[in-house]
Amino acid sequence: MNPFQGFAAALTPAGLLWTVLILGAATFLHELAHYALARWQGVGVKSFSVGMGPILLRREWRGTQWRISLLPLGGYVEIDGMAPQPDADGVPRAPTTGFARLPAAGKVAVLLAGPLMNLLLGLGLMTGLFMGQGLPVPDRVHIEAVVAGSRAEALGLKPGDVITAIDGQDLPDRATVNGQEIAGWETVREVLKTPGPHEFTLDRAGQPQRVTFDWQPTVNGERQLLGIQYGPDSRRAGFAEAVSTSLSSTVQVVPQVLAAFGNLFKRFFTLDLSRDQNVSGPIGTAEIVSQAAAASPWALVQVAIMLNLSLAFFNLLPIPGLDGGRILLVLLGAVKGRPLTHEQENAINFMGFAFVMLLMLFVVVRDVVTRL
Repeated sequence: MNPFQGFAAALTPAGLLWTVLILGAATFLHELAHYALARWQGVGVKSFSVGMGPILLRREWRGTQWRISLLPLGGYVEIDGMAPQPDADGVPRAPTTGFARLPAAGKVAVLLAGPLMNLLLGLGLMTGLFMGQGLPVPDRVHIEAVVAGSRAEALGLKPGDVITAIDGQDLPDRATVNGQEIAGWETVREVLKTPGPHEFTLDRAGQPQRVTFDWQPTVNGERQLLGIQYGPDSRRAGFAEAVSTSLSSTVQVVPQVLAAFGNLFKRFFTLDLSRDQNVSGPIGTAEIVSQAAAASPWALVQVAIMLNLSLAFFNLLPIPGLDGGRILLVLLGAVKGRPLTHEQENAINFMGFAFVMLLMLFVVVRDVVTRL
């Protein structure tokens, strides 16, 4: 038996293609923002690569060598004055041109541009999602599909029905279950864990309906399924409300993202290779995209939002080698009144880069190990 068969089956050609396109676009726009802010301040950019690794194609345009490289994920820009410059004897020296001559604010602008681009892209996609799909209504349950031959079909439940109350109680916006806060629409799952008589109050095309049934979560030791696919109901939203909701949703997700990164670092330092539902490696990401591609275009938009926000927040972490770490070094130099020496900055960035590479390797290894 092929040990990779289990997770390889979860990947699809369309999913792999969409993974490359979504991550490629997020990375390309990230690097393009660095490029634009550097050129806007008169700093040259030696090269701009779409992809990593061996160069497949290259072309000179406006003083920059534009490249397409072999590995389709990732990319980079070589900005003048960011890397050491060899002297006449070939010895690397601290740069004195380009980026190195910018004031602290100019350097921060170049470094901040990439993560800010991903953040804005995520917000823009989220705004489009809310305008296209509508804003979620957490206290109403929309039945998206009914499984043929299921108990739900026998009870007369239909796609498009909206559950507004359960057992005579209106659904709340939020509920607390086992110490964890969930949205009101998710309480359907908790109700179906409880045996006995239940009643759904429905809104069917504007007409109220009631469905009463007796429920047993398990029969002869086997878990029973009602046979519905469901999610939060939605309502139409204009541009202003969609933008406002996108901003508030992004602010609300920041603590969750930071907690996920913190948990990742903890697992890394303890070499905990167990599966983490909050942070996925390349295989897990491709699986998620494959599932989204099979579901709907809106599901792909949701994945693109998640990946862009994750890329923005990760790059802003104050880890040397990442944009956030480089910004921190620039600010430290500004506070001191003089920048760090070339040797100090190189040593700090090298350690940070090595840490990030080891972290990425850990995520990839965990991705494989948890699927064997």
